Amino acid sequence: MAKEFILPDIGEGIVECEVVEWLVAVGDEVKEDQPICDVMTDKALVQIPAVHDGVITTLHYQKGEIAKVHEPLFAMNVAGKSSVNDAEQTHTDTPPSNNVHFEDFILPDIGEGIVECEIVEWLVAQGDEIKEDQAVCDVMTDKALVQIPAKYDGVVEKLYYQKGDIAQVHSPLFQMRLTGDGQQVSSTTTILAPSNDISSATAQSETVTTQLPKNGKAIASPAVRRLAKEQDLDINMIPGSGKNGRVYKEDISRFTSQNNSFQPTVSSTTCSATVNPANTTAPKDHNNSRVEAIKGMKAAMAKQMVASVSTIPHFTFSDEIDLTDIIALRKELKEQYAKDGIKLTMMPFFIKALSLAIKEFPIVNSQVNEQCTEITYFDDHNIGMAVDSKLGLLVPNIKSCQTKSIVEVAQEVTRLTNAAREGRVSPDDLKAGTISISNIGAIGGTTATPIINKPEVAIVALGKLQHLPRFDNEGNVVSRAIMQVSWSGDHRVIDGGTIARFNNLWKAYLENPAKMMMAMS
Repeated sequence: MAKEFILPDIGEGIVECEVVEWLVAVGDEVKEDQPICDVMTDKALVQIPAVHDGVITTLHYQKGEIAKVHEPLFAMNVAGKSSVNDAEQTHTDTPPSNNVHFEDFILPDIGEGIVECEIVEWLVAQGDEIKEDQAVCDVMTDKALVQIPAKYDGVVEKLYYQKGDIAQVHSPLFQMRLTGDGQQVSSTTTILAPSNDISSATAQSETVTTQLPKNGKAIASPAVRRLAKEQDLDINMIPGSGKNGRVYKEDISRFTSQNNSFQPTVSSTTCSATVNPANTTAPKDHNNSRVEAIKGMKAAMAKQMVASVSTIPHFTFSDEIDLTDIIALRKELKEQYAKDGIKLTMMPFFIKALSLAIKEFPIVNSQVNEQCTEITYFDDHNIGMAVDSKLGLLVPNIKSCQTKSIVEVAQEVTRLTNAAREGRVSPDDLKAGTISISNIGAIGGTTATPIINKPEVAIVALGKLQHLPRFDNEGNVVSRAIMQVSWSGDHRVIDGGTIARFNNLWKAYLENPAKMMMAMS
């Protein structure tokens, strides 16, 4: 039986994603849970799995194209159904006329670390007739309360969970009985389309009882809210025809029709001149230029950086650190730990020394609220490290560094670095950071002015390691391993003296490994 995979909307603000890579081709036989493609949301790279065994029949998008939620991503022939059955049944999106078709809503997995959710409230009961995009239930993930909408018109046949139960991804959430045919669906769409006929709009409004929400806030599914936003409408002002004033798609269409019917007609000539003024002034001599959309992780990073520099008064402090002794210690231990599969780089030493220094300067491990009226001090040292991944800049953080040994930190550094470079860092690893390290020197450069990873209050950039001449205690010129470090601090809560003293302690731990070891005891 041919079956479409519909890219779902289960909240988190995801409305579209870019198809990064197809992992299968048309005609391939796939198994349940086998990855079908990589897609990029504005938060992470996500693998979309198959929910059935079968054969891929259609890929609806090309690599690099933008896929929309609630639209088919790919189609497959589900294993176990004969070609005769396929001929007798139509596509699930357009149920056959004079037949009854049962469709399970499968709770999908589109990443973000969501593997289960709690059923908070069923908004329908068995036997209820519901419409496409009508909210069916409220579920609670570990991130937010989300409304699950219906994908089709039909009748609720079965609810697989009770209120308070935990629903697992890839399992049926509820079952619907679908009826009707393609012509009926098409005609319904025509009726709901905006009309410029005043009498038609009035007739529609008289057939449906509508009401504004009693508390001033509309009840609507995420898809309906998105539709209102796309049309630049205040959904709280749209009368809803559903229970308790719930707003459906047809309510938006009716509201638009009624408003459009009273708008003055504008000639096509005027519209053309108004909407496309840039067409007459656009330069025509750049034949080799190209325009690229900023999207996905790059767009998220751009917003984060703008928010940081526009709301946080940065100041920078620079110093140099002599790493000769700790490099010798690492070299001595490196081979020993390599036998156990542990990659011992310099980063674990920087992170552990930073955590030890934070104990005496908790202000650098804090956050202020948006109004800068309160400051929160964190007991956990969740130290982030910026990674230059193929998707853009990622800053995963190592949780609770104050309780970890250098070896444990090294294991986490290896895990997060590998995941970040593949673009597969889990959302939990990107959350709740308290201070960050940027290792710009791994690429080149000695100093930098790092941008604070808001809402943190400090970040340090590590420059490249250089062997430079320095004077020893006897006045002799010797070669030492020197690294320039550059701090950026939030000047609302950290002053120059504080960051200088904090840096001096961090520097002392790195320049005297024995002192760092004693501080860990």
